[in-house]
Amino acid sequence: MDFTFSEEQQAAAEAARGVFAGVAPDAVPSPALTPGAVADDFDRALWAKLADADLLSLLLDPEFGGAGLDAVALCLVLREAARVLARVPLLESSAALAAVQTFGGAELKAGLAARAGRGEVVLTVAANGRTGHDPAELAVSARQESEAWVLDGVHTAVPWAHSADFVLVPAHTTADRTLLALVPRVHPGVGLAEQISTTGERLGELRLDGVRIADRDVIDAPGAWQWLRDLLTTGTCALALGLGERVLRMTGEYTSKREQFGFPVATFQAVAVQAADRYIDLRAMEVTMWQAAWRIAAGAPGPLPASGDVAVAKIWASEGVRRVVQTAQHLHGGFGADVDYPLHRYHAWAKHLELSLGPAAAHEETLGDLLAAHPLA
Repeated sequence: MDFTFSEEQQAAAEAARGVFAGVAPDAVPSPALTPGAVADDFDRALWAKLADADLLSLLLDPEFGGAGLDAVALCLVLREAARVLARVPLLESSAALAAVQTFGGAELKAGLAARAGRGEVVLTVAANGRTGHDPAELAVSARQESEAWVLDGVHTAVPWAHSADFVLVPAHTTADRTLLALVPRVHPGVGLAEQISTTGERLGELRLDGVRIADRDVIDAPGAWQWLRDLLTTGTCALALGLGERVLRMTGEYTSKREQFGFPVATFQAVAVQAADRYIDLRAMEVTMWQAAWRIAAGAPGPLPASGDVAVAKIWASEGVRRVVQTAQHLHGGFGADVDYPLHRYHAWAKHLELSLGPAAAHEETLGDLLAAHPLA
């Protein structure tokens, strides 16, 4: 296992830093200050810059105008995005597009891949199921009629649902297999209700009532949904890592300037120990996240499926990012709760990431099930 980044991966990260350099987290709408005032749409101007920098097509093959890179490159870019709380569906659209390319039919790929890679079409994924706690693939049923699939069910908390052109929806069939259907946001039988996330962003409750989707727009391949979910979860871990690193840097800068008894509080042992513990959290989050991304990218064999490494990464990301922001707020004192200071925005986004695609306890259960099914000894 080699965690050295390739030149292409490093170039993607450098390009992302250049694009996100002009994004100010202070400009992110604050639900604490202006409830309900979060923009209806994501940051389209930033989305266009990402497209111009070829960062929306990282995982696409060259035949579709992409760079042909992997999950590691995507996580490098997502890490940079989280440091500035970038309001773009980069994870969801990239992951959905990668699933279409990897498992979709030729007609679906030809009609969608290149356009999505150029940012002309925006994708998202319904990954939270009916309640956010039950398996997402069980929230919608699919039955085949002639040359189409008919979908019925509800998905909650679909990110960017009101702005995306298509939602990639997992659904279960009567034969107990899972397929992925590309559902247009505007389509007969599709309904969207507004929900608001912890960050103040708009989510969507997606209701499907007899929605007919043509065969060509359905991915019916074994393992496609698990692969997509693993990629989404690992990308969420990358977002948590980038956010946590930025928060710890903010904490270091603040405690180095804030003085008590004539000394910077950063020189106090109690403060230094807490900051050191959070640094350890971040390094554990980083190494487990790269392990998961590498397993997805390489399809490498191991004693457990890649989902085991993904579960470990999500356990660390969920617990670690929560501890990082809580310590940051404590060490910032009153500034930690000041809505005119950007830290509270990072705290809200961290809580959202902690719970996204399952909190730590859910992934501990998943890991336990995998260990029971695949004994290491």
